[in-house]
Amino acid sequence: MRMAELSRVTGVPVATIKYYLREGLLPRGEVTTSPNQARYGEEHVRRLALVRSLVEVGGLSIAAVRAVLAAIDDPAVPLHDTLGLTIDAADAPAPAVDDPLHAAAAARIDAIVAERGWRLSPDPLARRAAIDVLATMQRVTGDRLAGLADVYAEAAERIAEADLDTVTAVEDAETRVETALVGTVLGERLLAALRRLAQEHVSAQRFPPPSRETPCPPPPDPSRP
Repeated sequence: MRMAELSRVTGVPVATIKYYLREGLLPRGEVTTSPNQARYGEEHVRRLALVRSLVEVGGLSIAAVRAVLAAIDDPAVPLHDTLGLTIDAADAPAPAVDDPLHAAAAARIDAIVAERGWRLSPDPLARRAAIDVLATMQRVTGDRLAGLADVYAEAAERIAEADLDTVTAVEDAETRVETALVGTVLGERLLAALRRLAQEHVSAQRFPPPSRETPCPPPPDPSRP
């Protein structure tokens, strides 16, 4: 198909497709008789869907997506390393903060990791993000939310197991990597949205709003004409 048809099929504007081509996020099409014309196939439709999910919904930067796609296209890169690259891309690196709250948060996160026996790379960016969040919670709310870290860790491990069960069930290598990437990046958005829905449900159960039913009018007074 030509670029115009690729745009129509995918819903991606031609200008955006050209931008992705320039940035190396989309492989070049097959050159035809004219140097200004190229043909695109189903692999371009598939790659465009992946790029859009990572950029537009997942919120990854162009540079991060480029690095992730390079790992996908290199068969020598193990799936575990590709997933690690994606996880790091989702967490913007932040400078280490040296204060008592961050030190206490780091000790708590490291204790949770040790208690659960998690095998991690040295100082992953997700660890820094968790420390920053926990320190901020402590600063704003004191100890009221500190205990939630253990609850979240248990839930996160169960979700991670389900994620990897789904990935392992996919036999095709390319599809497996795509499934893992989309699940990692977009799964965070889905989890956050479902958490908000669940909070609304539990809140309605525990703090039911006052009834909004319209009261019935009083019966007519027979003594009045």
